Amino acid sequence: MRVREMLLFKNIVRYSLFCITAIALFGLWNAGIWREFTPEQLRTLLLLLLAIYLWGAAPIPTGASSILILAMLLLLGLVDTMEEAVIGFLSPALYFIFMLSLISKSLVKVGMDRVIAGFLLKVSRGGPAFVIIGMPLFISVLPIFLPSAVARFKMLLPVTVSLNRFYGFREKSVFQKYCIYVIGMMNQNATMIIYTGGGFPILASQLIRDYQIANLGWMDWFLLIAPPLWIGAFILAFLVWNYLKRVGNTEDKEPIPKHEEIETQGINSTFWIVTGAFVLMILTWIVTDQNRVPLLLPPMLLIVFYSLPRIGLITNRTIRSFDWENFLLLGASFSLGYILEANGTAQQLAGMLVELIPDNAGIVIKVVIIALIVFVLRFFFVVPSSAVIVIFPIVMSYSELIGLPPIQLAFLIILIIGSMMVLPIHTTTTYLAYDTGILRKKEHYTISIFSSLFFMGIAILSTLYYW
Repeated sequence: MRVREMLLFKNIVRYSLFCITAIALFGLWNAGIWREFTPEQLRTLLLLLLAIYLWGAAPIPTGASSILILAMLLLLGLVDTMEEAVIGFLSPALYFIFMLSLISKSLVKVGMDRVIAGFLLKVSRGGPAFVIIGMPLFISVLPIFLPSAVARFKMLLPVTVSLNRFYGFREKSVFQKYCIYVIGMMNQNATMIIYTGGGFPILASQLIRDYQIANLGWMDWFLLIAPPLWIGAFILAFLVWNYLKRVGNTEDKEPIPKHEEIETQGINSTFWIVTGAFVLMILTWIVTDQNRVPLLLPPMLLIVFYSLPRIGLITNRTIRSFDWENFLLLGASFSLGYILEANGTAQQLAGMLVELIPDNAGIVIKVVIIALIVFVLRFFFVVPSSAVIVIFPIVMSYSELIGLPPIQLAFLIILIIGSMMVLPIHTTTTYLAYDTGILRKKEHYTISIFSSLFFMGIAILSTLYYW
């Protein structure tokens, strides 16, 4: 049933994208707007629409569609050489994601997930109220220690099932639904508190550097985005808990004679060696200057350390298991993004879209309209990483047109794109949470839509008053 629903979601996105692409092309032609673009920009715009359709609707495998985009760069004459077509694969962000993925798998192999889960199970003996308050706090800092939202979800899902039984609640209780929200939706948003928390923030931080907006260090990023993200996440968690209590079953408790005992596993010396090296990498990011110590250098050295025979956590098999299809998608996205910026297509599109803003509008109205534009564009991308690479150069061109500092506009884009989860397919952890069937459809969509709009509001307020 869930597979059928996922196919339905993808078909909705596919046909919506097809219709919107057709309408956009007809509108450009009928209104004569196409005359404002140079021939090269028109070809770039057509390729952009094709890429959005291929990556959003996925009519063919993502890897194949990414290769097609690279080929079209050459066929349409947008680049002169193959080296220019694959320039996106020179982005450090791609290799940062690759290395963090290997490091995350190594931490799971050595038992980091079991240790974290064991800690949560031990402190859970303080009662359900402790978990209800403590789990959002726990998930909000977990990306620092386990940089993979999917790994965090898979680690905590069986823990939430055990806790639900431990406290004597029925299956699909309000407590369990709340836990699924935290490890699914809130977990996805928490990824952004540091730029090493997952693939999306890594790409976003790289775009900020590529467009020479700022050279943010680990702590700089954290201080900019963590406070508004945490405030919004905790407020939303409180609202979700009260919503689930209101619509949930009031008879969640079962009369069981005693709590079940929860078993936890011990750790060995290898765990401490591996964890110590990982913590050293994080401390290096925090205390060193990126101009002196490149961001990629610590994880490169850590991967070599994890590959040593005495450790043996990273092997050729580990590297082969990496998601190379996503690697192709991100590289092609970067190449297309660079072309959009280089030939002025992004600037021209922004100039057209800025006409949606009323004359003499105040900065608040301008920010709200830009936020809505980003929100709508993001809806048609299944993967947030490809969304930010394509949307970023277009919307960043607004900065000079409306007089908004680039750093404020950049984080507005990042927070809206990263927190969008209207459909289950918009993020992997949201899909995994939906696929459990613990949340009813109405509950899931109510929470996901409200969460997306709520964080758009947080992004707007942060842009105006914090960043």
